[in-house]
Amino acid sequence: MKKKANTIVNALKAKKLRVTPQRFAVYANLLQRSDHPTAEQILKDLNENVPTSSQATVYTALQALREVGLVREVLLEPGVCRYDANLEPHHHFHCPCCGVIEDIPWDTFQPLNLQRLRPGITPERYQVTVEGVCDRCQE
Repeated sequence: MKKKANTIVNALKAKKLRVTPQRFAVYANLLQRSDHPTAEQILKDLNENVPTSSQATVYTALQALREVGLVREVLLEPGVCRYDANLEPHHHFHCPCCGVIEDIPWDTFQPLNLQRLRPGITPERYQVTVEGVCDRCQE
């Protein structure tokens, strides 16, 4: 556990972020998850045992982590912002029935030919989102 804590502290310091208990807690929470939580879900997790965080604090921590590139926003549903600490290139599967979001390995799909985009468009990155019904919802 101490090694994991040192890794988190070093990641924050490497990005020149002041290590606060709130940033540490939010980042640690995101690193242990693969479900792409909302800020509200993170807040609920952090306050499960001892309510100490506010919604504003979680949003501020997420914004700081996003701005330095330690987490990214995942926007797969209208009006819902989710967060992901997995910065490796990957795609997403989204089940609109239950809302589950799962990572899809980058090499699952052949690379897109971005040269075929119309002239004047300069692509910087892309990701594929697969929408469909998950196995749990099919049962």
